[in-house]
Amino acid sequence: MTLLRFERGGELLAEVEASAGDLLIDVARFHDVPLHWRCGQGTCGTCAVTIGHPLQPRQVQVGRKERNVLLRAGLCDAAAAASEQWPDAPATVRLACHLSVEDTPWCVSLPAD
Repeated sequence: MTLLRFERGGELLAEVEASAGDLLIDVARFHDVPLHWRCGQGTCGTCAVTIGHPLQPRQVQVGRKERNVLLRAGLCDAAAAASEQWPDAPATVRLACHLSVEDTPWCVSLPAD
C-alpha cells in the first residue's frame, strides 16, 4: 500500500492508501475525492491531474491515446503529443484514468474548479 495525497490549490482534500497497479481514477472515485471526470475511459480529458513524488524527475512512457486526448484538450503541445517519452515532473499533466498507482507516495494535484 502507498499513500496518496489529493490536493487542490494547496488545500488537502484527502489522504488515502492504494495498492500499486490501481488506476488513480478508481482510487479517487472509491474514496469520494472530488476529481472531475466524465467518461472514465481516457477519451474526454476531464480527469487531468499533476503528480508529485520522490522519484521525479524521470522519463515515463505515455500512450498514444492519452497523448492525443491531452493534445485535443489543449493540455500539451504537438511536440509532446508526438513523443512516447515524457518528463515525469510536477508540472506534467496526465490523465487519472491512464495512471497506475506506483509503490511510492504521490501528491495528486487536482485542477481548480
